[in-house]
Amino acid sequence: MTANHKKKQWLIVIALAALPLIFFIGTICIGRYSVSIEDVFKSFATAITGTDLGVEQKTYTVVMEIRFQRAIQGLLVGGCLAVSGACFQSLFRNPLVSSGMLGVSNGAGFGAALSILLFNNMVMTSLFSFGFGILAVILAYLVGKVSGGTPTITLVLGGTIIQSIFSALLSLLKYMADPYSELPAITFWLMGSLASTKSAELVFSAVPMLVGLAGMILFRWRLNVLSMGDREAKTLGLNVGLNKGIVIGFATLATAGAVCISGVIGWVGLVVPHMCRMVIGSDNKWLIPASISIGACFMVFVDTICRTISGAEIPLGIVTAIVGGPFFIYLLKKTKGKNW
Repeated sequence: MTANHKKKQWLIVIALAALPLIFFIGTICIGRYSVSIEDVFKSFATAITGTDLGVEQKTYTVVMEIRFQRAIQGLLVGGCLAVSGACFQSLFRNPLVSSGMLGVSNGAGFGAALSILLFNNMVMTSLFSFGFGILAVILAYLVGKVSGGTPTITLVLGGTIIQSIFSALLSLLKYMADPYSELPAITFWLMGSLASTKSAELVFSAVPMLVGLAGMILFRWRLNVLSMGDREAKTLGLNVGLNKGIVIGFATLATAGAVCISGVIGWVGLVVPHMCRMVIGSDNKWLIPASISIGACFMVFVDTICRTISGAEIPLGIVTAIVGGPFFIYLLKKTKGKNW
């Protein structure tokens, strides 16, 4: 390895670590009530030490009780959705796969809608959403095992079937919901938002998200082998079924944790991995950390747009689709499928 190559790798590592921090501080500063960087750091110091450093109470409240938690949530959700999409794209060798391919988003949406109808409580909504998201992936795996065909293909088909079933069940719940109270709540949740999450819900969802992220980082070298194909991976001595199951499990944990507190947010898991491949290539050693970093930055950036562009907050799913759709067209034109 040449000195220039090592230098380039270190620059990539530093950039991937620094970008989320820059976006984190930036989103706390930006808003209808602007906050200086100095006041942001003073608020952090006040919260840690308990010493009054001269920050106005209003500024401290905006920084620590409103924007800080929201920024942390945006970083986690964006990183989880993006890296899960990158893992699935490499695992199934399909550039059109995203983090919700195995039905986790549809299952989570159904669970959230069911909770809104039964309890109308945000904690229960998070629990139901997470539980049904995991259940959807388990069912997709079991459906895929019914057929004796190619495991990858049957798993994708199983995911498609489960997505359709939960989508139909969700439509049924929306049909049964009260059109003046429950239906708007379900619809808004499905469009995605970081606005209403409480500390307890964030802590609950952060555990599976962090476990999923750590697992995908640890398995990124094996993911390179799995992306070669089942036959090649077996030749190299890898237990294909076991390792695929572990990667899918970690990706599902991360995605379910993200969806249960943010709602269904599309395009992040599809577009961000392609953005990263354009810059650093398809080696999962670098692609996985890059997807976490860029996905976190992308989500924080989109959330900042959603809460500042108008008086009424715009749901995240709308903006990610508006930004992601045209950008994906640009990616297709730019790469012409050469990365695959």
